[in-house]
Amino acid sequence: MPASSENLSIGIDFGTSNTVVAIADQEGRVEALTFDHQGKDLKVYVTALCFWDERHGNGIRTEIEGGPWAIDQFLEGLTAHRFIQSFKTFAASQSFQETRIFRERYRFEDLLGAFLRTLARHGGSRMDFAARNVAIGRPVQFAGTHPDDALAMSRYRAAFGKLGAEHAHYVYEPVGAAFFYARQLEHDATVLVADFGGGTSDFSVMRFSRSGGVLRAEPLGHSGIGIAGDSFDYRIVDQVVSPRLGKGGSYRSMDKILSIPNHYYANFARWNQLAMMKGSGDLKELRALARTALDPEPLEKFIDIVEYDLGFALYRAVSSAKVALSANDETEFRFQGEGVDIQAAIARSDFEGWIAGDVARIAGAVDQALENAGIGAGEIEKVFLTGGTSFVPAIRRLFVDRFGESRLTSADQFESIAYGLALIGQAENPERWAVGRH
Repeated sequence: MPASSENLSIGIDFGTSNTVVAIADQEGRVEALTFDHQGKDLKVYVTALCFWDERHGNGIRTEIEGGPWAIDQFLEGLTAHRFIQSFKTFAASQSFQETRIFRERYRFEDLLGAFLRTLARHGGSRMDFAARNVAIGRPVQFAGTHPDDALAMSRYRAAFGKLGAEHAHYVYEPVGAAFFYARQLEHDATVLVADFGGGTSDFSVMRFSRSGGVLRAEPLGHSGIGIAGDSFDYRIVDQVVSPRLGKGGSYRSMDKILSIPNHYYANFARWNQLAMMKGSGDLKELRALARTALDPEPLEKFIDIVEYDLGFALYRAVSSAKVALSANDETEFRFQGEGVDIQAAIARSDFEGWIAGDVARIAGAVDQALENAGIGAGEIEKVFLTGGTSFVPAIRRLFVDRFGESRLTSADQFESIAYGLALIGQAENPERWAVGRH
């Protein structure tokens, strides 16, 4: 696709773990925007931020990097820094008002705006939001216990608007994936799209037809749930890691023996919350507990993980174990750093027991999408699966049992949503697909 092409549209899949940007032209050609990082062209921009202080003249200024450059800065660790990941999970949270990073306070829209500025800087001239037709993905239901949809969208609009995307169209993420998949269809079909992200699982039922060579689409029903890849990670941390860091232990208060509060471990097992623990009061409270704990050593290891910013290394270890369990009946979990050494064998059967409740709730959301569409499972001709969690065997079985192996298909786990969003930007009436417009 020529870089000078006019009338390009941009599709942005801002994800919990990864972000992808796609560019489409009027001829229907679409490609992922690539980022030149250490001589490699990356199509996936890690959804992460790193803040650090740097001296400029007689003063100190906070610098910010995003994506793989944030990870580089974090791993170098030459100065004090804050590393934040999975912050999309805070989008619809009323309880998350702000976090303090060095001398400044950041609301969710400030974090998102900072991230988007790094994305635009590394993306180059084609990331001109003001001059392009922009379609931005959003979950059917945001993550969180009581997600506030209106709050999340106001935060999105504030952050994207400051970059010139005031008139962007916000589209359900599985609808974007459906548009990407529909280009493969050779006949009319009713399609269920299942999009598994880091924070949410979203489902859309779409009816596609062709008339006069023009692809037409009708949305029949949607549903979503705040359970996805990060929830499965939570189960591994909760079952394998936290018990080795003092979970279930006790401390002495006056003349009483009390249980160590579980909420520290609930925060620890969620990547977005773990990234904030160092800047909250949790670390100070954990140190106080360690001084009175009956067995302080596990708590001291917990403190070291937070104090030395080992959350990203833990995230990698947990993700590696989860991926391994998709291909093997058992894997060896291994996490090391700053004197903390955790090893444990994990059987797939145990993992599937831990996530059974999550899988059941995901199954309920699939049924809800069908109910909202007013159709039965037998009327679905194709099921399009996208997202890394779709490779988890328990999730795969859920769809095989309901729809049969022959009706399942999948594509690139990262790029399909962004591609479809960019194509929607080139549609005759892209506003038709904006949430709340149909």
